[in-house]
Amino acid sequence: MRPVVPFFLSAALFAIAPAWAQAPADAETLPDVPPPPADIRPFDDSIEEPQVTITIRREERGTVEEYRIGGKLYMLKITPDAGAPYYLVDSDGDGHFETHSPTDSSARVPMWVIGTF
Repeated sequence: MRPVVPFFLSAALFAIAPAWAQAPADAETLPDVPPPPADIRPFDDSIEEPQVTITIRREERGTVEEYRIGGKLYMLKITPDAGAPYYLVDSDGDGHFETHSPTDSSARVPMWVIGTF
């Protein structure tokens, strides 16, 4: 027969633990956070969100979606009439597209464009 006393002691400890985590009665409350000023702007006014243009074309064997930033093609999503969609991504900006599939199990490192020169 198993001893059930340690089980009940650990269950009682977990039941009492939230009471120990409460704030003491003499704790002072913090003032409310003031709202931010209305005239906040970025440090550099020339910084804007990149505008993504998506062009959708219907072709004979499926649908092609072209994704462009600043007029430069960086990704294609191809959805065939029969089969799973897949992506062609220009990950390093050299004009060569690599295949990326949603069913591909290999890990991909996130690569965001921080700035272009």
